[in-house]
Amino acid sequence: AGRMASVAAVSTPSVLGNTPAQKDYYVLRTLTAGGVAACCAKSSIAPLDRVKILLQAQNPHYKHLGVFSTLTAIPKKEGFLGLYKGNGAMMVRIFPYGAIQFMAFDAYSELLRKNLGISGHIHRLMAGSMAGMTAVICTYPLDMVRARLAFQVKGEHRYTGIANAFQTIYLKEGGMLGFYRGLTPTLIGMAPYAGLSFFTFGTLKSLGLKHFPEMLGRPSSDNPDVLVLKTYVNLLCGGFAGVIAQTISYPLDVARRRMQLGGVLPDSEKCVNLTKTLQYVYTKYGIKKGLYRGLSLNYIRCVPSQAMAFTTYEFMKQVLYLN
Repeated sequence: AGRMASVAAVSTPSVLGNTPAQKDYYVLRTLTAGGVAACCAKSSIAPLDRVKILLQAQNPHYKHLGVFSTLTAIPKKEGFLGLYKGNGAMMVRIFPYGAIQFMAFDAYSELLRKNLGISGHIHRLMAGSMAGMTAVICTYPLDMVRARLAFQVKGEHRYTGIANAFQTIYLKEGGMLGFYRGLTPTLIGMAPYAGLSFFTFGTLKSLGLKHFPEMLGRPSSDNPDVLVLKTYVNLLCGGFAGVIAQTISYPLDVARRRMQLGGVLPDSEKCVNLTKTLQYVYTKYGIKKGLYRGLSLNYIRCVPSQAMAFTTYEFMKQVLYLN
């Protein structure tokens, strides 16, 4: 999610303006564009996100069902809004996540190019990885709360809402450290995910505009001198980047979810660290039904969320004169 915004951030320009006021205004607009794009992308796939969390963690009410049967079972059991459970917390997290990742990518790119002399496509891989990790560390407690709320099923509520979940985790799970349970697999998963997303999309974009400018590009509406990808090309490049990054980092996402859910799961004592969690899931459920459970859903999530992220981001960028 924020992962969606990560891909779009590739096209953020590095010219920040000359005066401090211009720089601050540019930063504010970039934060807004990134945050709004991330929120729109995530809201469009919120029901699929809820299903993913329920399936990954083998929720007892839904674990015997597949992706599509779970999607139809949730409204019957919990009403239509059950599909969006945990989405309020997700929006609170995803806006700063998308915004921070945008700015961090921009800053790291600049740093790598100007200060360390690293250019070419490799700086995208490095800057993307670091931006992804920065955004994760800043917003992880919100992701933890969102996962806990999304895992609840009607009639068995442990938390009454976002504030109550924060309070309960803080008091019962070791203070601030309780909010960072599962951070290691998240960071290890995010580094290749964000890095590969930036790298794949950025490389495809620069090659496309360089070799086929007429066919794949069009002038930006806020600055005709800047060439941007046509919407459908953006979608294709972004979707492809998402698929590559997703496949490589997915088992770490499964491990992260189980570690985050902690005491909520009956087998939580088996999921104390990354290696043990991966080992336990592999031994008990195997590769397809354990480490890669719910992956087909992630591929299905990829396309609409990327579509929304890119369309919104391109729109926001032109509205806010970021080109």
